[in-house]
Amino acid sequence: MLFRALNDPRRGFDHGDLIEICGRSVRLRVHAGARRISLRLDPRDQIIVATAPDRRRLKEAVAFAESRAEWIETQLRKLPVAVSFAPGLMITVEGAPCRLERAAMRISPILKPATGDEPARLLAYGTDEAYSRAVVRCLKATAAQRLEARTRVHATALGRPMPNVFVTDAKARWGSCRQAHAGVSAQIRYNWRLILSPPWVLDYVVAHECAHLIEANHGPNFWALSHQLHPNVREARDWLKRHGAELHAAGQ
Repeated sequence: MLFRALNDPRRGFDHGDLIEICGRSVRLRVHAGARRISLRLDPRDQIIVATAPDRRRLKEAVAFAESRAEWIETQLRKLPVAVSFAPGLMITVEGAPCRLERAAMRISPILKPATGDEPARLLAYGTDEAYSRAVVRCLKATAAQRLEARTRVHATALGRPMPNVFVTDAKARWGSCRQAHAGVSAQIRYNWRLILSPPWVLDYVVAHECAHLIEANHGPNFWALSHQLHPNVREARDWLKRHGAELHAAGQ
């Protein structure tokens, strides 16, 4: 038998349960909007997710995952090793090198720009997890500034009011948009880890979500708007596919 339930097998399978496929954990998920049984890699939690349209089909999802054991192993082997934020580590901020340094005294974390031959530096106070949290706070603040600025540019280009912008650490999405309705302003949420990507990649995600201010679906009109706002849609999408797991692994 290729799997065993990590929950009590006598009660069957349920949303959120873990199963084991050849020594690899797979999370079961029920999503009413799903049209079929599917598997996907969650790069942030470094786990495979098996999705079924309803609870009754979770047994099918388990069987499907069992049949794709080799694929599961291949996907998980491709994942980059999680890297904790620590002093001395070189990361990328807006696509450029940035060295993490420990501040000599208790200060608010600060990002200092590159000078001459020296890369940018991020100074934060604390040790271990406290230091890592301080680095994340700084990166989130920087991401919020850049994302709000580019959102304003693209919303203005589309003739739409500035939406409310929020920065999150979503697991599966780089961004999401809720259109304005019933007097409530539009809302766009972005993954803060986009600040680790090159500016043109971050800008693509902003253009993508701003296009949703007008077109809620991913039809031809939506993609026409996306290309109107950003000239390198395909290249940016390809970059995120290649490097997205690395962004999720940073600071874990």
